[in-house]
Amino acid sequence: MTVLLEARHPGEFLMTEANGQRSRETITIASGAGIIAPGTVLGKVTASGKYVASAVGASDGSQNPTAIPIYGADATSADVDVAAIVRDAEVNGHCLVYHADRDQPAEKAAANVALAALGIIVR
Repeated sequence: MTVLLEARHPGEFLMTEANGQRSRETITIASGAGIIAPGTVLGKVTASGKYVASAVGASDGSQNPTAIPIYGADATSADVDVAAIVRDAEVNGHCLVYHADRDQPAEKAAANVALAALGIIVR
């Protein structure tokens, strides 16, 4: 029997959000960021204002988690605009995607605390 693996769906991580579109903004994922899955924890690069996966080892501002894209994007060779959760929401932590260098529980917890400061509560 063939086994099929189903990837995460757009917005699957989102449990609740504020009324209207208050929780959302359109953000730009930086060219070269690669393929970004829905629910990836992103940080904002201070110099450009664009977003990449939030890595612990970064020093360009993106080390601070600030957004979670609702939809996936391929930013391998061009900037891509996507809708993202940036404030006042509850998200399912089991559905979030963290940068590969956030592989320790304490690093993920620190990212979740940073998101909580924005009103994004990881459950």
